[in-house]
Amino acid sequence: NGKKVLNLQRLNFFEIMRRFLIISSALLLLASCQSAKQVPYLQNVDEIPADVLAKTTYVPEQILMPGDLLDITVMATDRVSVQPFNRVVDITKSTGSLTSDELNFYLVDNSGYIDMPVLGRIYVQGMTKSELENYIREEIYPKYIHEIPAVTVRFENFRVSVTGDVARPGSFVVPNERINVLEAIAMAGDLNITGRRDNVLLVRVNADGSRTTARLDLTDKDLILSPYFYLQQNDVLYVEPNVSKARSSTVVPPTASLAISIIGSALSVASLIMTILNFTK
Repeated sequence: NGKKVLNLQRLNFFEIMRRFLIISSALLLLASCQSAKQVPYLQNVDEIPADVLAKTTYVPEQILMPGDLLDITVMATDRVSVQPFNRVVDITKSTGSLTSDELNFYLVDNSGYIDMPVLGRIYVQGMTKSELENYIREEIYPKYIHEIPAVTVRFENFRVSVTGDVARPGSFVVPNERINVLEAIAMAGDLNITGRRDNVLLVRVNADGSRTTARLDLTDKDLILSPYFYLQQNDVLYVEPNVSKARSSTVVPPTASLAISIIGSALSVASLIMTILNFTK
């Protein structure tokens, strides 16, 4: 009878272990499937009708704000007449520590002004590029010249920043002044596999100095319809790490680590003793 009881206990033990392994494997497989579903961007984007996508191609024009570095060019068939309105500085005659960028371009100061030849100080904060171009054109013609000039304004320091759980965090200059969220992430080398794709933080500085934040879900197909899909100059994207990476980066104090180790060892010994006693009954 004692041997039968012992064999029955062993069978029950192995059956419990077998069931435990089956359930654990199933849970791990389910967890991996759920994680895989969270990786692709713009899931089911093909479901968005073409006419809806066509309505979202408009890109809002950038707003000028303090800290912007502008390249302003005034042109006409009579180059001599517009020459006074173009900033041309002989660097060889300049003194101090100014760089060539500071000498040739216009920096919007903290008060929102730039200082142009002939026209003097112009308040540009809150304007779009096209509004500034129209303003300069109307100030020049016909007061100073008899031909409507062509005026172009370009950003020289249009940049966005991507930080957090990405391959290459940093700030990136955008020469064509147009970039969307996915392009910015691509410039940062894409998200790491542990980066959260469903909760990317966007921080935006407005023309008046205030800040706006938004949470972006890169897996959601509706992101492509969002007003935040296209970025503005000085936008910052922050990618959070997922829960597993955040937990793995937690630093446990040495005393707490020692206590946990001792408790774990004690529980293992107690479990072994209980198993031996059960088998020897």
